[in-house]
Amino acid sequence: MSTFAELGLARPVLRAVERAGYTAPTPIQAQAIPIALAGKDVVGASQTGTGKTAAFALPIISQLVPGTQPQCLVLEPTRELAAQVEEQMKRFSYYRPLNVVLLHGGVGYGAQLEALEKNPDIVIATPGRLLDHMSRGALRLDAVRHLVLDEVDRMLDMGFLPDVKKIIDQCPRHRQTLFFSATMPPQIETLANWALTEPTPVEIGERRSPAETVTHAFYPVAMDQRNDLLLALVNETHFESLMIFTRTKKEADTLHHLVQTHCPEVKVAVLHSDIAQADRTKALNGFRSGEFDVIIATDLAARGLDVSGVTHVINYRVPENAEDYVHRIGRTGRAQQEGDAFTILSADELDYAKAVEFYIGQKIERRKLEGFNYIYTALLDDSPPKPRKKPPKGGKRRR
Repeated sequence: MSTFAELGLARPVLRAVERAGYTAPTPIQAQAIPIALAGKDVVGASQTGTGKTAAFALPIISQLVPGTQPQCLVLEPTRELAAQVEEQMKRFSYYRPLNVVLLHGGVGYGAQLEALEKNPDIVIATPGRLLDHMSRGALRLDAVRHLVLDEVDRMLDMGFLPDVKKIIDQCPRHRQTLFFSATMPPQIETLANWALTEPTPVEIGERRSPAETVTHAFYPVAMDQRNDLLLALVNETHFESLMIFTRTKKEADTLHHLVQTHCPEVKVAVLHSDIAQADRTKALNGFRSGEFDVIIATDLAARGLDVSGVTHVINYRVPENAEDYVHRIGRTGRAQQEGDAFTILSADELDYAKAVEFYIGQKIERRKLEGFNYIYTALLDDSPPKPRKKPPKGGKRRR
């Protein structure tokens, strides 16, 4: 399919797509949209940055008619992803008067309760807050015709699977279910087999492959110089927008202060789950708009967030989970744009680095930053030292 018009979408949706500036469907959109329009269940997987949200939003909006009860429910693992999908749903329903409501934690209940009283057609929610509203009697799901389970592997990581099952139990058995997950561990396969009916698989590319437009590099360094090398990379790299990923919230706060102090010309924000929702929204929107050049984040921002124009990603440490590496660097090189992914590597992380290379099926180049005053570490040797031979039996080692 070369145009959206060929996919069978309703005319108001095509007008909204044109208004949004989309010209041609991505591969996952071209494959998933006709299947979803036919009313079939879908299990979808593709590389990050390939337009997955539109792949489920456009066919659903094409089929909905304004009503008095929620007809579509989209479950997302994080507040940021839920807010992003709400924005997309509103954009694509611009010429179709559908009521879209966003439900997530971190904010009060008042505005959400008022929104639910206005008969939403589409509800986008995180599992915990949705169950809260259901327990209060503010929301019923017995009229849901379209259920979207997005980033399901992330929901599993966050412990949401029991909540997701409770929610699915409250939806009608006769419905369309669209299921998107980057990976399919046994628990998720079991959920998919239970929740979907004769689903059609749609998979674009290798699930574990990063975008081909991303250039990778490991920067070996002594453990004591990790901060110095990070600052040097920030100062020496010609980036337009940069995401720095850390393992912990405390580390993210520490690096935020470090970069603010030593790189005063750079406007930097921080994003993790201990920050108030209003500040998280401000940081993310400011990074998208260019108010901030750099955002330092935990893996909260690694999955699914649509931040266009990110030219560089730096991993402050090698991710302990190789799959997280793919998600993190997927913030750059999106929509066929070129990007660079740098990872600072110290001796204690060699096993993680090998796991990343095995997972993505390629060797990652080791680089040295020109002009940086390195403390010696064996990692900087161009070739590994040869193993010492054992002395012959009965012999003595030379001193």
